[in-house]
Amino acid sequence: MAKFKIPHHVGFIPDGNRRWARDHGLPKEAGYAHGINPGLLLYEKCKKLGIEETSIYCFTQDNTKRPSIQKQAFSEASVAFAIEIARRGAALLVVGDETSTQFPQALRKFRHRQGIGIKVNLLVNYGWEWDLAGLKNGGLRSKEVSRLDLIVRWGGARRLSGFLPVQSVYADFYVREEYWPDYDQQHFEQALAWYGNQDQTLGG
Repeated sequence: MAKFKIPHHVGFIPDGNRRWARDHGLPKEAGYAHGINPGLLLYEKCKKLGIEETSIYCFTQDNTKRPSIQKQAFSEASVAFAIEIARRGAALLVVGDETSTQFPQALRKFRHRQGIGIKVNLLVNYGWEWDLAGLKNGGLRSKEVSRLDLIVRWGGARRLSGFLPVQSVYADFYVREEYWPDYDQQHFEQALAWYGNQDQTLGG
């Protein structure tokens, strides 16, 4: 395996689940379940590489405007993924508005970090405005999440889509055209190789 410059904190935007389902002749909501195993592969890859912290976009407050069958599907996929990585030893924190009925009850206990392994922050029913509104009371609602070094997005879009706007301020941004359910380990290896060639001066 090639040696990489390992970032401290990597963010992941696993986009393209619905388009993947469409291209495979499936209903849109079927794509989310097919994103769970790729997430587990990526989690194990991060552990193996010694990455200390990861943040993963599960679903946003804007996503909850989608049809109910899709909301149920991405909520169930988020819960299944969260429970499994917690079982595998992740130090799991779920960041999102738990006061909403859109927040999965099964994840409430993870609104405070649980575990001592690699830090994993799952953004569940997350909204950037909800996050920043915490400043009125003294701090971001995502204040336990550190500054991001690298963000990797699947699905081809060149935008943050509200992903941790404060922590992303100096992050390098790498995009894959493949849809998330088609994740391959080489995608992340290539992202790390690209990251190693960037000049991280943080404005200095």
